[in-house]
Amino acid sequence: MTDPLASSGLVVVDKPQGMTSHDVVSRLRRIFSTRRVGHAGTLDPMATGVLVVGIERGTRFLAHLVAATKSYDATIRLGAATTTDDAEGSVVSGASAASVTEESVLAAMADLTGDIMQRPASVSAIKIDGKRAHERVRAGEEVEIPARPVTVSRFEALAFRRSGEFLDVDVSVHCSSGTYIRSLARDLGEALGVGGHLTALRRTEVGPFLLADALTLSQLEKQPRLSLTLDEALARSYPVLPVTEEEAEALAMGKWLEPRGLDGIHAAVAPDGRSIALVREKGKRLATVFVARPNTL
Repeated sequence: MTDPLASSGLVVVDKPQGMTSHDVVSRLRRIFSTRRVGHAGTLDPMATGVLVVGIERGTRFLAHLVAATKSYDATIRLGAATTTDDAEGSVVSGASAASVTEESVLAAMADLTGDIMQRPASVSAIKIDGKRAHERVRAGEEVEIPARPVTVSRFEALAFRRSGEFLDVDVSVHCSSGTYIRSLARDLGEALGVGGHLTALRRTEVGPFLLADALTLSQLEKQPRLSLTLDEALARSYPVLPVTEEEAEALAMGKWLEPRGLDGIHAAVAPDGRSIALVREKGKRLATVFVARPNTL
């Protein structure tokens, strides 16, 4: 029997520079010949790398796809601050970074590592009174977003390059979701007194999804295919709870099971490897959070 979810799942796209996340969604709608395409975790047009996209019923799973951590490779230019904290903005201030030492950069980076308070970039997608911050900035408004707690578990310098009055630093960052790399660039420049902004950004991980999973748009044009089926996506994103065939049938109907003493959300997987649902204990019930394979399919 043909699997009704054979065309549903996730595509991990290696987003090219210059495209918005919505541009990628539009391209994939054409490639996969479906309107049911959506993305998780927006990437700026200048950024490249991992963009997780849901196809068909995979779009329903995106709401339950919680990527607690992300990783990036980036280049920070010290010696100038910009309106957008990246190379697409206009330079607003700066000072020569010719005398900035690698040791001082490493010390300032250490101060920006760990649990910190970070002020998001003014051109972020954060909504202020119902309107996104970047829309307010581009309309000429002054935007100041309050600092919020984030965790930067890794902020490492990979290479230093001097270019006239500038010092370019290639960095690797592993951080909590909600951390802005352009804000790290801005804050690093401010700490050193010379200004800083982002000149390159590549996302290498979103939760359990890696660049190794990613396909380019040209690869997908030649051969449309999923990076992970919906079965694989659920099992990779959450701890697996093996269930019997009878229990799988009950969950497919939205019924609840007896509690097992579980902590958090689990992917209920049938004996044949089908991921039936996401489940969570609520009181005396093991209830469904998301049914991937409803019995109505």
